[in-house]
Amino acid sequence: MEWIVVTLASLLAGFVDSIVGGGGLILTPALFATFPQAHPATLFGSNKGASVWGTAAATWQYGRRVQLPWHAVLPAAAAAFIAAMLGAWTVTQISPGFLRKLLPFILLLILGYTLVKKELGRHHQPRFAGGAETAAASLLGAVIGFYDGFFGPGTGSFFVFLFVRWLGYDFLHSSASAKLLNTASNLSALMLFAWKGHVWWHFVAVMAVANVVGSTLGSRLAIKHGTGFVRGVFIVVVSALILKTGFDAYLR
Repeated sequence: MEWIVVTLASLLAGFVDSIVGGGGLILTPALFATFPQAHPATLFGSNKGASVWGTAAATWQYGRRVQLPWHAVLPAAAAAFIAAMLGAWTVTQISPGFLRKLLPFILLLILGYTLVKKELGRHHQPRFAGGAETAAASLLGAVIGFYDGFFGPGTGSFFVFLFVRWLGYDFLHSSASAKLLNTASNLSALMLFAWKGHVWWHFVAVMAVANVVGSTLGSRLAIKHGTGFVRGVFIVVVSALILKTGFDAYLR
């Protein structure tokens, strides 16, 4: 029964995550509910072990069909990888508890801004070019990558929103770019968890396959239906993140 629950959760997580991020909203609670006695680090490590394959598969799907600014997103992915490792080390020194209470309000601002700015992310109009675009994307990758290693919830959605708002991408290009950066930060965190022995590889092997299947379906759906569809899913996922993080911070 445990295998069925976590496999289905991983499938759905991969589907949602491939479109706008937020897969951890599904798979992480499922792991904690299924294995309440397990060490949290082991569950987080197993989540990363499955999700890194899904984000990598989504990156491959988007890369084949969406023209990505590789000169900007590859250095940004490297920055996200390094920063996520630094963030993961920092969390061993400083508690991220203050972010737990702040996060629902940050997400609420993002949701409100997206709803008010109805044309936000509907047109692909990059604000930067050349080296400036690379620098801006790398800074974005470093900041959110550090956050992913340090705390984590909503990382994919933060990547998508900032690619839209700051770099001027539409939601489809933002989601595609975000998947590459999220793959890098997930891989960085997974390496740290694996080094510490906090990964259940026997569960990860099955969850990873399910996550890739869900991710492939989700990315193909996003590519087929375009920016408007991705924007709609983004609004739904951020709304769910607000409810989940708000509950965790103030009601649990």
